[in-house]
Amino acid sequence: MSATPSIRIGVDVGGTFTDFLVVHEDGTRLVHKTSSIPSDPSTAVVKGLTEIAERRGETLTGLLAQVHTIVHGTTVTTNALLTRTGAKTGLLTTEGFRDVLQMRDGTREDAYDNRLTPPAPLVPRALRRPVGGRLDHEGTEVTPLATDDVRAAAELFRREGVEAVAVSFMHSHAGDEHERQAADILAAELPGVYLTRSSELLPQVRYYDRTSTAVLNSYAGPIITRYLRVLTEALDAAGFTGILLLMQSNGGVATPDELARRAALSLLSGPASGPTAGLLEVAPHGWDRCLTVDMGGTSFDAAVVNDGRPLVMTDGQIDRGRIALPMVDIHTIGAGGGSIAYVDEGGLLRVGPESAGAVPGPACYGRGGTRATVTDADVVLGYVDPASFLGGDIPLDREASIEAIRRDVAEPLGISVEEAAAGIYDVVNVGMAAGVREITVRRGLDARDFPIVVAGGAGPVHAAAIARELEIPVLVTPRESSIFCAAGMLVCDFQHDFVQSHKAELAALDTGELLGIWHDMAMRGRKILAEEGVADTEVTLQPSLDMRYRGQWYEINVPLDPSSLDGVDLADVAERFHAMHDTLFGYRSPDMPIDVLNIRLSVVGTTPKPRLDSAVVPTGDGTGRIGTRPIWSVLHRTMVEAAVYDGHGLGVGAHLEGPAIIELGTSSVVVPDEFAVEVDDRGSFVLRYRPAAS
Repeated sequence: MSATPSIRIGVDVGGTFTDFLVVHEDGTRLVHKTSSIPSDPSTAVVKGLTEIAERRGETLTGLLAQVHTIVHGTTVTTNALLTRTGAKTGLLTTEGFRDVLQMRDGTREDAYDNRLTPPAPLVPRALRRPVGGRLDHEGTEVTPLATDDVRAAAELFRREGVEAVAVSFMHSHAGDEHERQAADILAAELPGVYLTRSSELLPQVRYYDRTSTAVLNSYAGPIITRYLRVLTEALDAAGFTGILLLMQSNGGVATPDELARRAALSLLSGPASGPTAGLLEVAPHGWDRCLTVDMGGTSFDAAVVNDGRPLVMTDGQIDRGRIALPMVDIHTIGAGGGSIAYVDEGGLLRVGPESAGAVPGPACYGRGGTRATVTDADVVLGYVDPASFLGGDIPLDREASIEAIRRDVAEPLGISVEEAAAGIYDVVNVGMAAGVREITVRRGLDARDFPIVVAGGAGPVHAAAIARELEIPVLVTPRESSIFCAAGMLVCDFQHDFVQSHKAELAALDTGELLGIWHDMAMRGRKILAEEGVADTEVTLQPSLDMRYRGQWYEINVPLDPSSLDGVDLADVAERFHAMHDTLFGYRSPDMPIDVLNIRLSVVGTTPKPRLDSAVVPTGDGTGRIGTRPIWSVLHRTMVEAAVYDGHGLGVGAHLEGPAIIELGTSSVVVPDEFAVEVDDRGSFVLRYRPAAS
């Protein structure tokens, strides 16, 4: 046993599987997957760690004694939100704005759907309490806070068993005095209740955005707090004395205490590590941009890295609720290996978004599932080998897949089972390709200019078909693509984001005041990082401004060079804005005044990175060919014979042509006709699309 703990473990809890990547100091790594336990995700984490220890021939305590860091991404708060099982939450609003959660921002999500009704607010009207008192838009008190209203609300919350409270008053981004007073009263009257002040969490304009984000934070707060307590107690009991870090939805990591305070950043935290891992894969090839696609058992996530950084949004929605904290821009659709296929009333084949999940799972799992899924189609088409699925840990029943597809799809459509399975494969692929188009086109980007980095257990089975649909020439499939996000978590840095609304015309902006605001944000960020154990020498600062042409409704975030923190060149800032606006919307208006709305700063603390490079590429005989089997050819619309390779027998530089299948234990890389693949220096599989001349 190593005297100094040096192992790092990434843990990604998904809807179907919980993924683990164990990395030693010398780069040696171990991949493990275990079935998720939605009712208690922490149990799946400990169960998986126990299984890893058994694979290594040691006890869980013995394994954890060697572990320096565990980085964990969880869906516990996301699931609580989607199933409406979060904390019972109360809300204090400014008098007259009790119904802001229902009125939202006054716009319709879909202007052409007259039947679309707003979602039910997370806080029922009876627990939304108006409070007298008012600040003006500059933060100056107009009417004193009605403290009796706050105390009356606290009494109501106590009687109703409220677990969390959000406080959001008008114009508190400009002055937080009233919110502080209210929070102090609530803390005294309701000890132990989770509190969120909107002015602390998100001091920026737009009352609905700020209120919705504060409510989401309180709704998720007790859930993530309890989860982290149970998990840390279980790890402590097993002898873990290392560092536990949590993935945030902004693409950075944080300590459990910090994430519990800003619980909304745990929403969608798992997929947020994917873009960082994707950049790590393509950088050796000279690219500073990529698309990441992650297809698991339940969902499909697509994200973009451009100019060396993941694209971030500050106007996201989760379950149709607005969250205005910075989040990695991830487009998610209900398309995964467990997505259920069916024929609708109009006789059209549909796939998803309903999923069979891990239990009962696809029909081929033999766990009680009987409905046809994408995984069943992959089995019937020969893409997935029933005997080697997940290294043989879960043998699949091909006959059950055939029967499910025959009953649910083939007979209703009057086609063969193979044609039905191919239809399922095509439909889900077209849907995922549309998701990639959505996330690129809305940013003014052409997907064909980006290599795809493939992730998820089902990703390598479907990625080439997506690339063909989008005419993308290059795909990179990491050897551990099935646990891609778990790997990404191990290379993510600490990150804390700060924002302050500051309305001014760019040309007249007081640069001294701007630098002062950035300096204050940097001081707060450095303080948090110091508490998380990050040395000041490892801190970097990333400034940006939210700007818009005068009269526009929404602004765009413009990243600036870190040198701006020492002195701001307003002409350079203006040109950056014009250029970004031109990219996004196809025009620029150089004579139009530019208004600044928000000042932002990301404070990043560099973390030690484990080795995830060619030092751990398995050696082999250079060919790795283990036989052949029939697979479906999308190009020829029939079954064809394909060579089958053991991916662990394909060393650096190995080259082969499709059609072929590369078995990786936890996934299968499908190499169709018109594709060739080569193993790069990292051991990843680089597929190149070479369509025949028409």
